[in-house]
Amino acid sequence: MKIGTHEVGKNNPTYIIAEMSANHAGDINRAKEIIHAAKEAGADCIKIQTYTPDTLTIDCDNKYFHIENGTWNGENLYQLYQKAYTPWDWQKELSDEAKICGIDFFSTPFDNTAVDFLEQIGIEFYKIASFELVDIPLIEYVASKGKPIIMSTGMATLAEIDEAVSAVRKFGSDNLILLRCASAYPAITDQMNLMTMKNMGDTFDVPYGLSDHSMGSVGAVTAVALGASVIEKHFCIDRSIENPDSSFSMNPKEFKQMVCDIRQAEKAIGIIKYGPSEQEKENLQFRRSIFCIKDIKKGEQLTDENIGIIRPGYGLKPKYYSEVIGQVALQDIKRGTPIQFNLIGK
Repeated sequence: MKIGTHEVGKNNPTYIIAEMSANHAGDINRAKEIIHAAKEAGADCIKIQTYTPDTLTIDCDNKYFHIENGTWNGENLYQLYQKAYTPWDWQKELSDEAKICGIDFFSTPFDNTAVDFLEQIGIEFYKIASFELVDIPLIEYVASKGKPIIMSTGMATLAEIDEAVSAVRKFGSDNLILLRCASAYPAITDQMNLMTMKNMGDTFDVPYGLSDHSMGSVGAVTAVALGASVIEKHFCIDRSIENPDSSFSMNPKEFKQMVCDIRQAEKAIGIIKYGPSEQEKENLQFRRSIFCIKDIKKGEQLTDENIGIIRPGYGLKPKYYSEVIGQVALQDIKRGTPIQFNLIGK
């Protein structure tokens, strides 16, 4: 399927998304810097988020609106989203900057007004966040636009994913990619269960990938080895620039190394192919084969005392050893000569 300027799916390079999220830290120039840095680090796409505190929650200070653990422990939801959101009046400018830079650009809408806004600025595909996977009305509204959707599935049961996929397909769209996601910040590697990612792709017959919140690149590279078509990773200029998402984001050097590792993994996966590779062909000579290990006179019988299975591989294959034993030399055979059928007879 086509996502932005790329073909995504089986037999295509992994599509790598740099998630800006809150890493602009309230500075549009830093946001533009992130776009260029992501391109230079090898990302295919930059992603932002389109919401305001009021489209995500309400300004309320009771216990239900306070986070009690994890990276944002003690934060009030409304105040957290005030710190993290990307101003809407930046977003067309950021989209234009991405075009200048030559990198795909898209966003996660969190309500219908965000979808309408993104339609106005010409967004070509959408992301559904894990926490919005249960918002079926939102998913249906996004799907009604007829554009490709990348959907994260953190925390979701199989039944919930099925409901969300059905909501997309209700509008006749098969342009859907599902991402495995561990919705923890940062995610713990041993709770990522990446085998679920592949099963999810098989179950719903869609390309699949990983929205990776773990530290480092092990999860991302492993996902690619398991067939992931898309990798999404939070990206920042520098983790020392404080914002709600900096602590679990990759800097440009780390991201570039991850991209390099993914591209090497793709090469290593290769195709189904038996027999020697081009590189291996020159080493066929070092296989074991049947050699004369003691001078043999013409007419003398071959025995385990004068022939052996040794390296290198210029003689007959070892599978012929029992057939060769007991035959006689048709000529003198010097020690170190590879045994061939034209040298022996019965």
